[in-house]
Amino acid sequence: MREIKIDSITLHCSTSDPGKLDKSIKLLKLIAKATPVKTLAKKRIPAFKIRPGLPIGCKVTVRKNTNELLKMLFTGIPSLKDKQFNPGFLSFGVKEYIEITSIPYQRDIGIIGFDVVVKLKRPGFRITQRKRTKSKIGKKHRITKVETKEFFEKNFEINIEK
Repeated sequence: MREIKIDSITLHCSTSDPGKLDKSIKLLKLIAKATPVKTLAKKRIPAFKIRPGLPIGCKVTVRKNTNELLKMLFTGIPSLKDKQFNPGFLSFGVKEYIEITSIPYQRDIGIIGFDVVVKLKRPGFRITQRKRTKSKIGKKHRITKVETKEFFEKNFEINIEK
């Protein structure tokens, strides 16, 4: 019951330009091999010409073949910082997708970056989300920041800077 697994990987691109949004969707579809969903603005920001309901980004959540995808994403990142780790998840950004060696440069996409969030879980975490008799996770069963770092160091051999 103490074994930690990857729950999901979320890839996210954000932009206010509709032309770049189509390119971002193509990029996430190429990387994740799944169809991204457009994200909509909730607030009005006149300086950036953003209004509620305007598509300003896209995201895709991957729950299958997460280890292969994560190994591919880590090829472009030499090390991670301590502040990128949180209890139960890791978040980092890829500035340019061409840093990932297995993805060739796509002329129609150009150069775009994206954000990655990796969520971890243990067996038994479903009790917080089920419909009938929901319950809380005990303190001993929660994933700490130290356990998150140890998981990524052990399974993916990543250097962590302080």
